[in-house]
Order: sequence, then structure tokens, then C-alpha cells
Amino acid sequence: MADSSQAKVIPLHGSPSADGAGSQGTDSGSTGDADRSASLGDGLIEAAGALAQGLAARTLGDDWRRKVAGGLEFARRRLTGEYEVDDLGFDPDLTENVLLAILRPLYENWFRVEVRGLDNIPAVGGALLVANHSGTLPVDGLMTHVAVHDHHPAHRHIRMLGADLVFRTPVISELARKGGTTLACNEDAERLLSAGELVAVFPEGYKGLGKPFSERYKLQRFGRGGFVAAALRTGVPIVPCSIVGAEETYPLLGNVEPLARLLGVPYLPITPTFPWLGPLGLVPLPSKWIISFGEPISTDSYDAEAAEDPMLVFDLTDQVRETIQHTLYALLLDRPDAF
Repeated sequence: MADSSQAKVIPLHGSPSADGAGSQGTDSGSTGDADRSASLGDGLIEAAGALAQGLAARTLGDDWRRKVAGGLEFARRRLTGEYEVDDLGFDPDLTENVLLAILRPLYENWFRVEVRGLDNIPAVGGALLVANHSGTLPVDGLMTHVAVHDHHPAHRHIRMLGADLVFRTPVISELARKGGTTLACNEDAERLLSAGELVAVFPEGYKGLGKPFSERYKLQRFGRGGFVAAALRTGVPIVPCSIVGAEETYPLLGNVEPLARLLGVPYLPITPTFPWLGPLGLVPLPSKWIISFGEPISTDSYDAEAAEDPMLVFDLTDQVRETIQHTLYALLLDRPDAF
């Protein structure tokens, strides 16, 4: 009589066999299916990884790993407060990693900016960049900042001097401060120049930005020459900067003056696309840009009292203006087509 304590094991799948062959065959088949499933799963994971890497490379470029790592490091610094802001509000960490990164596609792919004469900008120490202003919106200052930071060997930041309206506009004022812009007054300009900063001024102001398209590339008055006085007091060189291309980004065809006065803005533009296309009218036209930096005009041979000489200030102001104007004409001849 068989021992009832030893129960017979009946396989759940397959036929029972006295020698266990059926059981062994089933185990072998199950192992093979599991191996194939594992292999398929690994293949899907590898394919998904390759797809993700390909999308990242297309979106961020071939060095996407470095960009992702840089983005994570930037987020860590912002969360832990390991970044610096100067007493005028400039945040170089945010400017380099966010603001300039947003502007770079416009600079490289939309306006296709060509920059010349970067060797005329000193690698260290204070200097005053004086540029023409145009284009309805102040995009030219932003593109100049990208040009100097990305292509000058010293990768210097530009500290722009902005009008009062910039700092009265919500959101824009905060971004402008963090991007290095400060109020266009002699006190701030001299403070930055004395600290060895690269300062940019656009003496035409709104007269240059808001001039009709029919007057494109014709410089407006440069004011009283306050920028020259600031350079004389601090002994820094003046670097003329000529910008071609900004005039065609938003060609100004008209100005709704009554509504502009009501809103408290210097002008309310009418362009070929605005206001007809609504928000799409704010997209700039893809004009071809050239930014050229001329030979520096030295001021260190004058003493600080020279800034109080109105004739000297006038002569230097006129010299800078004429240099920029003649360079603009030359650049226009060198640029075969506006677009």
C-alpha cells in the first residue's frame, strides 16, 4: 500500500509523465518565453532611450547632455541662493542662462547677425559704446548685448542705459534691471564706467526708435552730449557702434498720436503687420543685420574738468555722430538686400 503522505504532483500544464519528460519540456518552454519577453522589453527600452536622445539632440543640439546638466545646475543655484545680484539689480547668472538664451535664436537664425570690429572693444576696463537707435522696439540693444557677450573673447556683458518708461513698465522693468539695464543718467553711467563696466548708450532715444521708415538710417540729434561728459570724467574710451538691420524689423508707417498721449507712451506705431495681424504683428520681420564697432575715441588725455567745456563736449559728440552715420552708409552698400 502506498504511503499516503507522499502525494503525486500533477503538472498544471502538459501531460504527466512517469519519467518527468513532460515537466522538463514545459519548464524549458517557459524559460524560452521569459527570455524572449525580457529581450523584447530591453529592446523597447533601448529604442525609447535612443528616441529620447534623438529628440533631445534635435531640440538642444549635439551637446544636449551638457545643456541639460547646466540647466539642472542653474536650477540648483536658484533654489539655494548661490548667485549674486549687484546693487543696481544686475543678475549675471539669470542673464547668461535665461535671458540671452531666449534671444540667441533671434540673433543667430532670424536676424542672422554679422558682427564686425569686436577687437575695438577692450577686454577689461570701462568703455562707453555709443550706438544708433531704430526699429520701433528696442531690439537693437538686445542684439548688441548678445553679439558682445557671445563673440567677444572676454564675453563681456553690456550695461545699457534705459529711458524712464522702461522702469515704469511692469514686468519689463524687472527684466531690464536683471539684464543689466539702469537709468539713463550721468550718475549711474559714471558709476558703472568707474567700476570698469562696458556701458551702452543710444543718444537718439525715442526720436530714433520712433522715426518714420522714410527716414531710416538718418541719425537724429544726439542730445546735449551727456554721454561724452561721462566718458571725459571717467577717462574711458568711446566706441562708436553702427547697427544696420533694425530699421526693417518693424517699419514705422504711421503714429496714432492722440492714443499715444492718452496711454502715456512716446508713440503708438502702425507697421505693415501691426495692428492688422493682432499679436502676430509683434513678430519682427527677418531682416539681415550687421553690427559694426568702430575705432575707439580716446578720452584719457583730457583732465576731468574738460567735461565742463561745452565746445569740447559738442565737438566730440559731433565726431561720434558723424562716424556712426558714415559707417551706416558704408554698411548699407555692403548689404545687398535688406532681407
